[in-house]
Amino acid sequence: MSTRNKSYLTDLEIAQAAELKHIRDIAARLGIQEDDLELYGKHKAKLPHHLIDREKAKDNHLILVTAVTPTPAGEGKTTTSIGLTEGLNRIGKQATVVLREPSLGPVFGIKGGAAGGGYSQVVPMEDINLHFTGDFSAIEKANNLLSALIDNNLQNSKNSLGIDPRTIVWKRVMDMNDRALRNILIGLGGKAGGMPREGGFNITAASEIMAILCLSEDLEDLKTKLGNIYVGDTFDRKAIYARDLKGQGAMAALLKDAVKPNLVQTLEGNPAIIHGGPFANIAQGTNSVIATRMGLSLSKYVVTEAGFGADLGAEKFLNIKCGYSGLSPKTVVIVATIRALKYHGGASLKELKTPDLAALKNGLVNLEKHIENMQSFGVPIVVAVNKFVSDTDDEVAMIMNRCEELGVKAAICEGWEHGGGGTTDLAQKVVEAVDTCEGPFKPTYNWEDSVEQKIEDVAKKIYGAGGVVFQPKARLNLKRIKRLGLEKLPICMAKTQKSFSDDPKLLGRPSGFELVVREIEISAGAGFLVPITGAMMRMPGLPAIPAAEGIDIDNEGRITGLS
Repeated sequence: MSTRNKSYLTDLEIAQAAELKHIRDIAARLGIQEDDLELYGKHKAKLPHHLIDREKAKDNHLILVTAVTPTPAGEGKTTTSIGLTEGLNRIGKQATVVLREPSLGPVFGIKGGAAGGGYSQVVPMEDINLHFTGDFSAIEKANNLLSALIDNNLQNSKNSLGIDPRTIVWKRVMDMNDRALRNILIGLGGKAGGMPREGGFNITAASEIMAILCLSEDLEDLKTKLGNIYVGDTFDRKAIYARDLKGQGAMAALLKDAVKPNLVQTLEGNPAIIHGGPFANIAQGTNSVIATRMGLSLSKYVVTEAGFGADLGAEKFLNIKCGYSGLSPKTVVIVATIRALKYHGGASLKELKTPDLAALKNGLVNLEKHIENMQSFGVPIVVAVNKFVSDTDDEVAMIMNRCEELGVKAAICEGWEHGGGGTTDLAQKVVEAVDTCEGPFKPTYNWEDSVEQKIEDVAKKIYGAGGVVFQPKARLNLKRIKRLGLEKLPICMAKTQKSFSDDPKLLGRPSGFELVVREIEISAGAGFLVPITGAMMRMPGLPAIPAAEGIDIDNEGRITGLS
């Protein structure tokens, strides 16, 4: 539950009390005819791809919202994105927010939902957090269809491709945190049960199918990317792709509706497009290219967000998503909270509501590093100070003064408490920053460089590492990548979100550390490589007390405990 004072309503209570407009009225604000809507009840709709106008999109403004390194206290990046959109509309700018869909893993785990909070939410909140329009289910089914085709090919000699089961890298997925499924044995029970081999599950949000959907330009491009998925090798070391199993057509058919963006609304009745949901610590962490283009085709200002800290989601948004699509934000908003910066400055979780200028001063280095990183891309920066009631005037003044010393615009954000009324100053500063943007962003690395060089560029320039250590399995993976001719792909780092380093305990602004790359996974369909650092895994586990224990529904269908 997101609360800043016990007297406030919960996010769910606020969402359930809202009077929602019919989705056709929201669509009308974007100039969309009702006949173009694929309705999912009164408050949700799919948008057809023909509404995308690339030429019109070029004239509109993309704003990327990112944040300082996350802490257990929460930073409110999605809340700020929604609040900023409300604020932009309040100052007379046509604005749409474009977000990712929540995964059930965090909803039932530790983080909660991803529909914003307080008076800066997208609604219907329960639907968005629970199944929504079925996109994640379709992605899961497409992924697992390929798994079934692989095991069927192993079982049957008639059309066998001669796949060596020891080389298969493709895993099944489900949209739930379930650590027991990370590594499993399948095909047991005798000959009729298939060929025994090692297997496992990833969470749907970290799957390659999710990444592919979010990087595809249209249905045809989606089908091509699905065919490019690398499965494993034959016994004579020939690479096998999904197209060799003739699976891309059926997989694309399962995704025919999931590839279309979803239209909903904010609490203030402004348009919100929600589509795709890759995690940012183990995937690219941004909504789909299609959804972003759709927003830019229909609205003058588009606010979008990238997951976790700027070292993860924002870096991948720019170097991967923008690298492929040609999109480029006009401004980057970095969300910071005084609580988070005090935590990075040494204060404990229990002390974050206690005034502590010393801890705040020590923790400002985390914000400073994120500012430096975003400035390296050559895009204007605005810092959004997401204010909590426990923040003192002296603490607010310290962070605002430091931003002024750094020559960076900053504004107080009170969208959680006041909706668009608490973000108009932030909105005005963002508009001013957009007007100063001089051109497209500058990438961190050159795709033509070696894989090792690209990893080192991100590690040293973005994380502040002193060097990179490639463990034996990663070295073997590099040889496979070279053999497959995939060296020129961009990289999608899998790293803890809790630190610039691969050690979640190193808070603040660590430097000179060694980044350890354990292995490098191949996502040839999505078009990137995944260096896995530290103890990162693509199937999370539930906490000791999962959020699911507090969620319930009564006989009238009213949900409680969802945050």
